[in-house]
Amino acid sequence: MSAAPTVLVVDDERNIRRTLRMVLEGDGLDVRDVESAEEALRVLGDEPIDAVVTDIKLGGMSGIELLERVRKTQELRAVPVIVISGHATVGVAVDAIKLGAADFFEKPLDRDRVLVSVRNALRASSLEREVLALRSAAGAREELVGESPAMRRLYREVEKVAPTKGRVLVTGESGTGKELVARAIHRLSPRRDGPFVKVNCAAIPAELVESELFGHEKGSFTGAVARKRGHFEAANGGTLFLDEIGDMPLPAQAKVLRALQSGEVSRVGSDQVFTVDVRVVAATNRDLERDAREGRFREDLYFRLNVVPLRTPSLREHPEDIPMLVDALMREFFRESGMKPKPVQPQVVAALRSRGFPGNVRELKNLVERLVILSGDEITLDDLPEESRHSRELRERTSSPSLPVEADDDAAVDDDEGPTVPRAPGERPSLREHRDAAERAYIRDTLHEVDWNISRAATMLGLERTNLHKKIRALGLKREG
Repeated sequence: MSAAPTVLVVDDERNIRRTLRMVLEGDGLDVRDVESAEEALRVLGDEPIDAVVTDIKLGGMSGIELLERVRKTQELRAVPVIVISGHATVGVAVDAIKLGAADFFEKPLDRDRVLVSVRNALRASSLEREVLALRSAAGAREELVGESPAMRRLYREVEKVAPTKGRVLVTGESGTGKELVARAIHRLSPRRDGPFVKVNCAAIPAELVESELFGHEKGSFTGAVARKRGHFEAANGGTLFLDEIGDMPLPAQAKVLRALQSGEVSRVGSDQVFTVDVRVVAATNRDLERDAREGRFREDLYFRLNVVPLRTPSLREHPEDIPMLVDALMREFFRESGMKPKPVQPQVVAALRSRGFPGNVRELKNLVERLVILSGDEITLDDLPEESRHSRELRERTSSPSLPVEADDDAAVDDDEGPTVPRAPGERPSLREHRDAAERAYIRDTLHEVDWNISRAATMLGLERTNLHKKIRALGLKREG
């Protein structure tokens, strides 16, 4: 059986509650029933409810007051409320609809009318939740950025695997954008209209992993005060992203393997098994193949997850994308913070290109935010941390005017500028001198970083090995010692 939506019935008449339960459960829905609005609010706060059917006239708080409370509660706004009454008037019906009731009908209850109303309300609620999820994620940067060969290769792989049903294991260092890859796969897949549910396996205590993934029943363990859906159930019809899968305890791995093999899951404390239609995308910065060989990760689960392996490159492998990333990150921060955009000295971007980022794009993002917050009217070399600045030689020989962050005028300048002419002491350096100094410092620092491994340096610089050798000779670079 598949996971069923849950409907909360609120009526102080026992026979009405029993009738509605029979009708709704007969249509495959899960039903909770209470006799007061006060109790209904407690259930709504503790349990996942998909729709409410309430009588207007109750013992304490009325059904109309319950409707108002639900509509005013941020976490419950997407829950549809259907109002019923045994003594309805046109005015009451109009008031209920104005307050946001999904439907209104009178007693005695008509079975077909009840089922059509509830099904329509559940369908509308599903669409509204999707809209709310999209709005909450609208400000988040979910696009991969970069035009380097390494990133273009990743884009091609994502485009190939996204339309398929294949499970994907995304590997790479921390901060390289593994979640963005998973979101891109979901967005380009036939499941794009379904939910995308992210689970950070490393952040869940070992004793709660099964409860978080598969849900639990009320009273199944100490602290389980209400039934709870798991992430597999929440991702039904969509994509489940298991981040840091390598940190998942072995007992939970066994249940994940079962879910992947059969599509069946059960809540902790329940013998009831239901099916879910979920595409799993997993990610890790660990060597899962080695962990599997050494018994730290289930080998059968590793092979189940690793149908299509994708690797996110470290920032050291595509430093040529740093200017584009800086531009995108600054635009994002200015938009989210409401701050006025600032110009950025071109030397700043050149300095960032020459820096190794062990924390990858995440570290670059943090540094960009720091620069924006702590800088003055423009971002200069002096705003960079000491380890990110270029050498004194570059700082003394470059003094070009500032450029906006979105500009990249150097890329549009023709190299044919004529011979370099001597200049008087204190005279401003030419654009060619500035560019040559920046290029020399950048290539020298890259070579130093890889201990003059020409192949690795050429890859990081996006050059052919022969071209790099030519530049080394032309710039007069020599290995120290």
